[in-house]
Amino acid sequence: MSNELTIKEKKYKKFITIVSIVIPIAVAALFRIKIPDVEPFYFLPPIYATINGITAILLVVSVLAIKKGNKKLHEKLNTTAIICSVLFLILYIMYHMTSNSTAFGGEGMIKYIYYFILITHILLSIIIIPFVLFTFMRAKLGQFKEHRKIAKITFPLWLYVAITGVVVYLMISPYYVY
Repeated sequence: MSNELTIKEKKYKKFITIVSIVIPIAVAALFRIKIPDVEPFYFLPPIYATINGITAILLVVSVLAIKKGNKKLHEKLNTTAIICSVLFLILYIMYHMTSNSTAFGGEGMIKYIYYFILITHILLSIIIIPFVLFTFMRAKLGQFKEHRKIAKITFPLWLYVAITGVVVYLMISPYYVY
């Protein structure tokens, strides 16, 4: 590995570490802050759920593209998926800074299913941050062997987070108070 690559990799790793720590802490902190005298942004949940759905589609099409050898399309789709995830996060924070959390109203087994999906979604959405960024970094640095190795872990986790984001929305949406 060249010295220049090592320096770049160290910078990326530092950035990834900081982002992977700061995002969950910032989201947790911002979750507690309510913007006063602002109408709740009730219109956002279906938008950010749709963005999660689009992310899932982008990820699947990206894998299909790379299996067909289309590296350029694969890179564009993954970059777009990252942009979608960032947009989701911004809208999610905006919603929770203007609106109270909605309690799930389902009873019985569906309640346990909902909370299982919600908890795994939240935990994996935190865990996936460094995986996505390290996978992206490996590709950007031309470390394709390492990229493929970590992508085999990143892809199913990220896909699960994207799909369960939609499922959580569909399950909680009947209980929103407008």
